[in-house]
Amino acid sequence: MSYLGQQLVNGLTLGGVYALIALGYTLVYGVLQILNFAHGDVYMVGAFIGFFVMVGLGGPLKPSVPVAAMILIMFLVAMLGTGLLGIVIERFAYRPLRNSTRIAPLISALGVSILLQNAALLLFSANIRSYDTSSYISSTLGFSFADITIDGVRLFVLVLSIALMFGLARWVNGTQVGRAMRAIAYDRDAAVMMGIDVDKVIRWTFFVSAALAGAAGVMNGLLLRGVSNGMGLVPGLKGFTAAVVGGIGSIPGAMLGGLLLGVVESLAQGYLSTNFSDTITFALLIVVMLLKPNGLLGKRAIVKA
Repeated sequence: MSYLGQQLVNGLTLGGVYALIALGYTLVYGVLQILNFAHGDVYMVGAFIGFFVMVGLGGPLKPSVPVAAMILIMFLVAMLGTGLLGIVIERFAYRPLRNSTRIAPLISALGVSILLQNAALLLFSANIRSYDTSSYISSTLGFSFADITIDGVRLFVLVLSIALMFGLARWVNGTQVGRAMRAIAYDRDAAVMMGIDVDKVIRWTFFVSAALAGAAGVMNGLLLRGVSNGMGLVPGLKGFTAAVVGGIGSIPGAMLGGLLLGVVESLAQGYLSTNFSDTITFALLIVVMLLKPNGLLGKRAIVKA
């Protein structure tokens, strides 16, 4: 029973990272009805930014600032950097194609993904960088109960990911930009007639979605420690899978889909095999699509006359 509990804790921690990536997909899709397949590589850029901020502050062995301050700065700079990158991607890769066919933004997204991967390869080489988390976050931090151990890194990642998820939900539901975002998602033409600045809202959408991916990248570095130019592909696909399973366009659905996907993957690795965990994860997508095509919390699209 304790082993099951440990796997559930590991799955929820990993699921929090997937949920943040899924929220980025669902925000952009909800407003623009496009799939930003460069999102996984924005996550990769966030992980690199966090790593180089850590190195700039003295590295894992001798940080020049308190560890808590170093981690906070890593997250803030990574989220700001990837947020600005998201705005640049929207401006040059998606805005010119806003009134084109559905396939054009998708092809553009794949092009941006390849560009980011190869730019990272040229700038940082193919070497795997390590956050070396154990050097500045002791494994003795955290707590145990009923033979289930939650170390400091997992506890921090889980709490922060949940805080970011609920913070996003509050921002979308309780701010002027968030309400404008929902209005554009429902009817863009009506939103324009109401005086909403569509370009501004879309910029905010890309900034926030990319910032969440950047935070997820730093979390990945803290949890798994390895950072490389190709690290965004599989988590990006799993984030997309989580968004679809939960109901793409639904913020609660993205949260649920990410956590569910993390738990399924962790249980598959713990009880079956690490070799088949990805197969089981993507099989879950197929099953959900067959049984509930709109996702677990998705709603049927409204057809406007």
